[in-house]
Amino acid sequence: MKLHTGSLFWETTVDRRSFKNGARKGLYDIAIIGGGMSGALCAFVLAKEGYSLVMIEQNEVGGGSTSANTGLLQFSNDIMLHELIEEIGEEQAVEFYLSCKKALQQLQEVADHTSFNVNFHTRNSLYYASTEEDVSRLKKEYEALQKYGFPVEYWEREDIEARFPFSQPAAIVTEGDAEVNPLRLCIGAVHYAHKKGMDVFEYTEVLEIDDRDEYAIIKTSEGDFYTPTVVVTTGYAPAPELDVLQKDLKITYAIATQPLEDLSFWHERMMIWETKRPYLYMRLTDDQRIIVGGLDQDAEKLLSSTDATEKKFDELKSELKKLFPNEEIRSEHEWVAVFGESTDELPVIGRHPDESHVYYLIGLGGNGTVYSMLGAYLIRDEIAGKDNPNQSILEVER
Repeated sequence: MKLHTGSLFWETTVDRRSFKNGARKGLYDIAIIGGGMSGALCAFVLAKEGYSLVMIEQNEVGGGSTSANTGLLQFSNDIMLHELIEEIGEEQAVEFYLSCKKALQQLQEVADHTSFNVNFHTRNSLYYASTEEDVSRLKKEYEALQKYGFPVEYWEREDIEARFPFSQPAAIVTEGDAEVNPLRLCIGAVHYAHKKGMDVFEYTEVLEIDDRDEYAIIKTSEGDFYTPTVVVTTGYAPAPELDVLQKDLKITYAIATQPLEDLSFWHERMMIWETKRPYLYMRLTDDQRIIVGGLDQDAEKLLSSTDATEKKFDELKSELKKLFPNEEIRSEHEWVAVFGESTDELPVIGRHPDESHVYYLIGLGGNGTVYSMLGAYLIRDEIAGKDNPNQSILEVER
């Protein structure tokens, strides 16, 4: 399954080196299937626990959706807190949002433990009302976030105009979000686990998981792997042994501009997104580029012609120009990526309903990196037999 096309910006920021392993062990404590962001963060967390690990990746580490990720990390989600409360109840909704907030701190820890700079920076996020009709929803969200102690401000139109060269009806500003180079974070987390003893088998295709009484046999193109615990982290690609009913595949478009000499027009380097669906989202990079993405559509509507795709990129540039009309902005990288959403806008994490040795960490949604981080700790707790407040919220069958 091809997860992206086009010119990927993050690939230009890494010097890829293959992971070298010794002989395959006869038995591993845990096998992680998938070397993207979910697998990498899961490997980081489990390596700290001292488990004997193996990672099996069908291509190269970070070569799938991770390399097309735009690297915005936020505790707010595509489904607003007040809407999630209506969907799953106050206690569970607030707990999930608190876990997302905590995941940002945990991602900072991962960044601090990598052997190279992953460009992790704490940022505030501006979430603006795309239309006057969205202002009431935004106010309701502000009140919910404030009620439960999340760091948030409400901005009127004049507050936005005083700080940015554009005007919108209203906005909320959340504190303590972050941005990162997702590909460097992913590779850095795998390097950390690898140094802790994890074997990494790239270019190894999983053919079957044979779940037996005492252990599972993972049959692959490079031979069989034996383990009592399998964690499937295949992201938006098909998941072995499980049809994720919640998965709804989408296509998104993104561009990275050429570096700009002066970004003083961009207040406090905030990350920016909007209430409209599909929404526009944007951020800055360490080398002074703007990354902007959006215009999501159903995967079955994937544009078949180059001209049609170019029109989408032109539309992104046009939307960016509306916000920053006085800037000369030229794109240098343009790409199309597949991502998955769940029908309830929450990730899918937990043990297989019928196969006791198999767990899933599928970080569906626009907040996939944050979901993967909180999911890695949920998986850790499930394996150890510990209670985790998100277990019932995110279980595979719900």
